[in-house]
Amino acid sequence: MSSHDGAELPAEYDSLHTGIALYHPNEGTILDANERFERILGYTSERLRDLSVAAYTANTHPYSQSEFHRRLRASGAGEPQEFTWRIKRADGELIWVQIHLAGHRSPGENTIRAELRDITDYYETYHREELFWRILRHNLRNEAAIISGYADQITAADGARSMEDAITTLQTRGEKLGSIAESVKEIERAVANTETQHVRRNATAAVREVVAEVEHNYPAANVAVTEREEMWIDIDDAFAHAIRHAVENAIIHSEENAPTVSLRIGPSPNTGRVEICIRDANPHIPDEELAALSTPTEITSTSHGSGIGLFVMKWCVESLGGEITFERRTPQGNAVYLYFPPKDPRR
Repeated sequence: MSSHDGAELPAEYDSLHTGIALYHPNEGTILDANERFERILGYTSERLRDLSVAAYTANTHPYSQSEFHRRLRASGAGEPQEFTWRIKRADGELIWVQIHLAGHRSPGENTIRAELRDITDYYETYHREELFWRILRHNLRNEAAIISGYADQITAADGARSMEDAITTLQTRGEKLGSIAESVKEIERAVANTETQHVRRNATAAVREVVAEVEHNYPAANVAVTEREEMWIDIDDAFAHAIRHAVENAIIHSEENAPTVSLRIGPSPNTGRVEICIRDANPHIPDEELAALSTPTEITSTSHGSGIGLFVMKWCVESLGGEITFERRTPQGNAVYLYFPPKDPRR
């Protein structure tokens, strides 16, 4: 922490556990920051002064640099701001932070003081709880009702054919319940893992291992893996869960007898992060399913039909400091993008 154009934080701020920074109210640039702020973002104060807000905001975060500047101006006008933001650290890892902005008088000029806290653990725990409630209220209740209904049909069945159909449905729904339970376990394992359990791997090699298992289970599928550029990432079991769900979903929802899925691995053109793109030629993922990922408590009667595979992918990717986005292809097909922080293979 050092002075810059007269705006300087007291040296005592370096001992705080809260990140503190001074912003220029109009330009949106950082004038000074304490050590905690530097550690949260992964940049030195000197480097932060040269960065725009967009440089350390996640690309897929719904708010933009202009929104941040609007909040800076509002706080400078006497309206303190408090909000959640998605930060992209210097190493490419994505974290959630809580930011409080308020006007601050520095020697010779007015500035904006920002208080920043890393709330990633809290945020993920809160939304994981939302997801589990979604499963209990909708998925499990729906499956249990169907099983109960067909059990009544067996009791009242007056022919072998009707009983056989009811038993088949019971078996199918029972397997689906088991799949839901396994998905929950995968999410729990993903968020429980620590960095000490991570292994540094070549991204393409790690993807090929998962694809080989999927191809064994779906021999009719044609899954192609292409490496655009060699890249390395830190992974654990959550990585395999995410890739497997993405590829299996593409195969299962295909309308072709021989589904085709392509995976391309290389650097993101915008951020340099590891980008894994999974493409298919299937019908578009329903809007309500994608909307439920960001607002899991707002569930419609049709938004829980395809299970929680998308949630598993989302939580597993985010547990590794990454993010997931979805894109509709024209005229048909989906592209799922998984982004992970790139790592140095020599360390």
